[in-house]
Amino acid sequence: MATIQSSAALEATPPQNALRRFQLGMKGTRLILHVITTFLLALGAVVLMIPLLYMISMAFKSPAQIRTDPLNLIPMSALTVQIDGRSAPMHRVKLDGVERELALVRRAPGGNAQFVDPANPEEVLLLPLADAEPIRYFDPRLTNFQEAFTTVPFDRYLINTLIVTFGGMTGMLISCTLVAYGFSRFRAPWLNVLFLVLLSTIMLPRQVTIIPTYLLYNALGWVDTLLPLIVPAFFANAYDVFLLRQFFMRIPLDLDDAAKIDGANSFQTLLYVILPQARPALISVAIFHFLYAWNDFYEPMIFLHTPQNWTMAIGLQSFNALYSTNTHLVMAASVVMIIPPILLFFFAQRFFMQGIVITGVKG
Repeated sequence: MATIQSSAALEATPPQNALRRFQLGMKGTRLILHVITTFLLALGAVVLMIPLLYMISMAFKSPAQIRTDPLNLIPMSALTVQIDGRSAPMHRVKLDGVERELALVRRAPGGNAQFVDPANPEEVLLLPLADAEPIRYFDPRLTNFQEAFTTVPFDRYLINTLIVTFGGMTGMLISCTLVAYGFSRFRAPWLNVLFLVLLSTIMLPRQVTIIPTYLLYNALGWVDTLLPLIVPAFFANAYDVFLLRQFFMRIPLDLDDAAKIDGANSFQTLLYVILPQARPALISVAIFHFLYAWNDFYEPMIFLHTPQNWTMAIGLQSFNALYSTNTHLVMAASVVMIIPPILLFFFAQRFFMQGIVITGVKG
């Protein structure tokens, strides 16, 4: 009997070993694919971050730093001293095995240069320029931001942008939530047809409606005011309504029935049952609207004529046209403009990701 069992065990061993080797091979393959994918994603992130880092670097540089060292991301300035009333850059030079800090006063033929010791300017040394290393120090120019914001009234542009952004966001959340709640919870004849008509407006370009819209706002006296950028948000839009409706439909109807049993009406059900469950979706559409309104250039350009009513997008474009040679000031203003969206996404990314996935109720 023992001989039979040992023979059976030996016969079963090779397939088990082969299966184990196959499993180890699959784990190794998955690990290699994971490492390669992570490396490619990290490389892509670095490539995408280069323009942002370059913009931030230019915002802290002086015009001289941009001209002399445009590719260096760190704002560095050459250390200089006054020699005979002229500014001379300092260099580190090895002389007789000793490193000394000398000032370059004049270049000479043959790749040489004349150096002097600031403590003893009468002694002139002729040394190879290739052996001299310029002395630089970290020198960010914080006055770029102050100069940029005092050259044009960016503070006024910022206030106008905040009014348009948060005013429109408030109207969008109220109107889109009510419309999405109606499409997801109520039943009425032709309701699906109305929803398809609403969705069809997504395919309608803004250029098609801009002329009649402008004529309407002009008749109302709203042109060159912030109202055309705020009031339309209070009448909902198909994209945000679609996102909220899809999220609301994933919330179980049992919660509505329980609220009705407790005596809640439809509005109370929306306020105390649906909205707390739909927080990720609400935050997601709010972020979408914030980014859209903050970066919108087309409609403010059409409806806003007076500079005091301009938003940041229009003001920055005008500033770039007037001061295109002052790259450091344009970049400083651009850095200030991108800070709010970055901070908003950083602090709300957890809810944003949940809203994008559009998960249902856990439990």
